[in-house]
Amino acid sequence: MTPAAPDLDQLTTPFAWTTADARIAGCNLAFARWLGVGARRLLGLPLTALASDGGLDAVLDRAAEPADAPLRLRRLGLRFSDGAERFCDAWLSRRDEGWLLEAHPVDEFPDDDPARLPSALSAALRGLAHELRNPLAGLKGAAQLLARRLDPHDADGHALTSLIDAETVRLTALLDRLLSPAPAQPHAPLNVHGVLERVLRLAESDAGWAVRLVRDYDPSLPDIDGDADRLTQATWNLVRNAIEAGASQVTLRTRAEHAARIGELVHPLALRLDISDDGRGVPAELADRLFLPLVSGRAEGTGLGLALAQQVVREHRGALSYRSRPGHTVFTLLLPLPEPVDA
Repeated sequence: MTPAAPDLDQLTTPFAWTTADARIAGCNLAFARWLGVGARRLLGLPLTALASDGGLDAVLDRAAEPADAPLRLRRLGLRFSDGAERFCDAWLSRRDEGWLLEAHPVDEFPDDDPARLPSALSAALRGLAHELRNPLAGLKGAAQLLARRLDPHDADGHALTSLIDAETVRLTALLDRLLSPAPAQPHAPLNVHGVLERVLRLAESDAGWAVRLVRDYDPSLPDIDGDADRLTQATWNLVRNAIEAGASQVTLRTRAEHAARIGELVHPLALRLDISDDGRGVPAELADRLFLPLVSGRAEGTGLGLALAQQVVREHRGALSYRSRPGHTVFTLLLPLPEPVDA
């Protein structure tokens, strides 16, 4: 039997309980302290609003009917408003007509556990951010000076200087977020092919004619909700890795995937993006640690590109995986798509 609210208040384990429509009806002191917010500010808030990656929505939909056994949610990320994200292993069970959430905070992870990624990656990137700001400012200034010297009719030249200028602005904004963390930008509808075209422009400027870039798009795909800049960064990291692995051809393929499993959830419809190349492949000794920060197969590599790509994909409630052998490597992004509305 579920303990009454006064009993829960005496426990050091964080608990929150909801009404029948999954709005927070109360929480114990441990839960409020863990989230760093007064308990009264949580009252009436949808429980799903606390899940930083939207991970509770599908769970509540799937578990709409009462069940005898609680549902276990591994490494659930929760935050209040613009507060810091906290991770926990959680149990979600029925309480009266609503829900009871029991959170077991997870503060430390084994060195090889990808769940330690956000804190480790954030620390590593913040160290690099200070070193990158001045070179980026120099690049932006040089691009603007070059644009003024170009012939007004040189369309290709102006397109390239505009690309340099736009990318330095985007990267400077990324560094600003690393040095002075701010709330994540709200996701907005976007066409994934617009993101991919931006990435291919970067790849064409980086690799020139040395690499053949192939588009294999499904034009019928609907828009997704996301952050275009973050998805550009993640996808560009994957394409650039392929180029640096000696690929002579890189293919970007988009498709709709039905009944796609992302983590512990099965989504009716998802966007599948395959980035394939014919390069050297992933070294066998890195296979189990590839997405951890500071792990690289190249002496000059930072080991941050794939770690950042995985973090961005997680921000979009998706999954990133790969398969590789010499001459054929495929990185796959799965991102949930909205379910079609019946006419």
